[in-house]
Amino acid sequence: MLTDLSPLIAATARWLTGAYPPAGGALASALCEAQARQAVTAAARLRYPTDIDAGLVTMAGPGGAGRLDWITGADRADDHPAEEWAWRTWVDEVVASWAAALLTDAELAGLAVTALADADHTTDAAAEFRRLLDPDDGDRRAAALLRHPDLLAPVAELHHGQLLDRLTPGRSLAA
Repeated sequence: MLTDLSPLIAATARWLTGAYPPAGGALASALCEAQARQAVTAAARLRYPTDIDAGLVTMAGPGGAGRLDWITGADRADDHPAEEWAWRTWVDEVVASWAAALLTDAELAGLAVTALADADHTTDAAAEFRRLLDPDDGDRRAAALLRHPDLLAPVAELHHGQLLDRLTPGRSLAA
């Protein structure tokens, strides 16, 4: 059973950077993609923490970008040849939602990376997710749309409660 989340991570990061494109040239594009990929990687590891979880999603498929496109008003796949849009079937709505929340809330991103470090028993999580946790001015300029809380709110709010449940088990429902 395939347990590699790389296709899901790549497709979901690509969707995010397409829906919220970088501001600038090639360097800005690379910086924006790095931030999206770090957020999506953290979200995917939280969503699918075991090999069994990863295997099941790779076997069943993550669901695709249809609902996300509708929410954001993105282009429809009907307007383009299928081979140009096949990657979109690997977009995971929950992972995209969680990644959007992490990109727009530094405290939540810190909780997520801490949870990953605790689960993996590693000390390098902060370094691995540096652009997510501590973006510099260049990162912020490059990903101005990708980190804009008002623009990402419709996506981030889709599964925000599930992310909070994952990061803060036993939290009060009134919180």
